[in-house]
Amino acid sequence: MPRKTALEATRNIGIMAHIDAGKTTTTERILFYTGKIHRMGEVHEGASTMDYMEQERERGITITSAATTTYWRGCRINIIDTPGHVDFTVEVERSLRVLDGAVAVFCAKGGVESQSETVWHQAEKYHVPRIAYVNKMDIVGADFGNVMEMMRTRLGAKPAAIQLPIGVESSFRGVIDLVEMCARVYYDEEGEDVRREEIPEDMLDEAEAARNELIEAVADEDDELTMLYLDGEEIPNDMLKRAIRSAAINNHAVPVCCGSSYRNKGVQPLLDAIVDYLPSPLDVPPVEATSRDGKKTIEVHPSDDEAFSALAFKIVSDSYVGKLAFCRVYSGTVKVGQVVLNCNKAKRERITKILLMHADSRTEVEEAYAGDIVAFVGLRDTVTGETLASEGRPLLMESMEFPEPVIKIAIEPKTKAGQEKLTAALAKLSEEDPTFRTYADSETGQTIIAGMGELHLDIIVDRLIREFKVECRVGKPQVAYRETIRKTVRTVGSYIRQSAGAKGIYGHCVVEFSPGEPGSGFKFENLTAPDVLPEEYAAAVKQGIIEASASGALGGYEVIDFSAKLVGGSVNETDSCEMAYKVAGSLAFREACAKGDPALLEPFMNCEIVVPDEFLGDIMGNLNSRRGQILETEIRPGSQQCIHALVPLKEMFGYATDLRSRTQGRGTFSMHFDHYEEVAGNLVDKILGIIY
Repeated sequence: MPRKTALEATRNIGIMAHIDAGKTTTTERILFYTGKIHRMGEVHEGASTMDYMEQERERGITITSAATTTYWRGCRINIIDTPGHVDFTVEVERSLRVLDGAVAVFCAKGGVESQSETVWHQAEKYHVPRIAYVNKMDIVGADFGNVMEMMRTRLGAKPAAIQLPIGVESSFRGVIDLVEMCARVYYDEEGEDVRREEIPEDMLDEAEAARNELIEAVADEDDELTMLYLDGEEIPNDMLKRAIRSAAINNHAVPVCCGSSYRNKGVQPLLDAIVDYLPSPLDVPPVEATSRDGKKTIEVHPSDDEAFSALAFKIVSDSYVGKLAFCRVYSGTVKVGQVVLNCNKAKRERITKILLMHADSRTEVEEAYAGDIVAFVGLRDTVTGETLASEGRPLLMESMEFPEPVIKIAIEPKTKAGQEKLTAALAKLSEEDPTFRTYADSETGQTIIAGMGELHLDIIVDRLIREFKVECRVGKPQVAYRETIRKTVRTVGSYIRQSAGAKGIYGHCVVEFSPGEPGSGFKFENLTAPDVLPEEYAAAVKQGIIEASASGALGGYEVIDFSAKLVGGSVNETDSCEMAYKVAGSLAFREACAKGDPALLEPFMNCEIVVPDEFLGDIMGNLNSRRGQILETEIRPGSQQCIHALVPLKEMFGYATDLRSRTQGRGTFSMHFDHYEEVAGNLVDKILGIIY
């Protein structure tokens, strides 16, 4: 069956932003104006299409990324609406990994906020072309120029306005198109009566100057355009559009639109910009993959004629069809019933259904093509980040890296019968979410769940109760501490066992352990010659150190930021074995932990707190009492102050409630993990006392 939409007319985009910037409302308007839905739902009423989970509708926030497909001007637009809350950053990360372009939504008042920076840098990491949409132009304090300036200073971006707002705050009524040099004015509340008019007289000079700035920003993309501009001649609109598109796709500039999604103004021009300036799969470089042995580089081209390849970027447990694997098809085609290869595990998987998703509803299709984003049913062993390919051309695409959890709580079922249900539910949830971990505490026997923040774990517990019908008790949140060493030590690991008449066991190594730079992780270096210690024994020593580092000498926490140099050892020709050297490595590490001046580390969070001017002093004093380090304060529109601070995670439990009570409900904050830092000496005993 031939594809319905040509590849060059396909757009795979994500909507990304800080919490409350209006991503989901913007997506809702896009679906309405493209005819996908016939009634606009509001986030604050719990009626939006893309926020389909009960927890999302109750809280008015997006928790999980949702996919949908719609059409505009003959283009097929595959959209992923992503969360804005920092606890769910992984949803943005894995979505951007498979998208060709993105729309970054900024609040016209708040501008570039903390999570805006996070998602922007995630897009930079994957070289995703972006356009910006300055939303909420109708609210008090809206400032289009200020948002552009913040994009330059805080993001290091090169914004190029392709629109200007007509009016601001309550007088906002439309936009000036700087390419067509006309005004688009809205005359009804639904945003469907849009009239093309002459630019208002009082804005003509501003529009001319802004158009010249736009041309200068993209002039390097087209020599002919540059010559026309320097000669003072009129530049054709089509030529200017091509230059803007080239600048956006090559990440040389970021086209900037504006509007008010809630007031239904500016969404259609945004859709035009998505079609005109964001890339199709053919406009981005081919994906670089490797052969399964990692020795050969394979280029994956977006073509239906190539062998099939796809990347699984999200797993969802569905109560009706079971496990859904959301995949981006990069090349070739795949049909229902076809057997594909999971290249990471070298296992064959049969695709029993192919689904086109629209939030939580789905449409079955018989075939998927290059450039499609679909959900496969029937993949038993596939997890997030794994590559699927035809058996004739196995390959591995670059996988995704996910941050480690920073907060944990103990959980237990209320009844014995609930233990099995709890175990099964936690297994499904951890398969869905790579930043969620669950394990049994070896000392207490308790089931521990770990995540990215209080809200993250709150949602997990809520889902356990509602979706999986598991009644459970939850302990207080605990911090995921770490340990490290502070001085260099050389230790000997020796594991030698002799028994009469039987083969003995022999493992002997000498390792030098040194503290590393914060964030450096674990580094291993083998300085022994192969005739002193064969490579397989050195690898066993390394593995023994890695496994032993899961539990340190102070509180049993994972040991990080250290290096190990294997400097010596010996071999017994008859008794040496890999297992013995693994044990020897772990013994050497444990001795180093005891002698290496161990230190306890705690996670510090990068916090952004926005409060009205009158509460600034009280909030800063409160942060100091929480062992916070104030980095800077900045003035925001509307008599607001933004405080940037580093605060230990332990001190931030319950902060949302405290902040609301101190600011009469007007303060907001967000935080994300920044780094691990040594715990002050006077607090170590107190913390370890709590542990034991």
